[in-house]
Amino acid sequence: VQLQASGGGLVQAGGSLRLSCTVSGSIYRINVMGWYRQAPGKQREMVARIIAGGATNYADSVKGRFTISRDDAKNTIDLEMNNLNAADTAVYFCNLKQSRYDFWGEGTLVTVSS
Repeated sequence: VQLQASGGGLVQAGGSLRLSCTVSGSIYRINVMGWYRQAPGKQREMVARIIAGGATNYADSVKGRFTISRDDAKNTIDLEMNNLNAADTAVYFCNLKQSRYDFWGEGTLVTVSS
């Protein structure tokens, strides 16, 4: 399984970005896809997750600002990020959990300038 993320960049506070992740390989029907992030000097944290079937959950810090979606036909996971602030600056990683395994993509850097 491979995950390839894209869409990071530099944005001003209050702006928006959309991250996308394409998943390839052996993908099970039952899985959880998500986005995590790691800011400098901090541990990696969950940002948003979506299970097959569409149920989602979000970190409190991004509720109402970020929206996760998945397209199972295209095997993609998107993260729409609005009203970004400096605290959102981090490397963002897409993730696939299936069976007992975690698969990670290479991170994409999001930098929010204040």
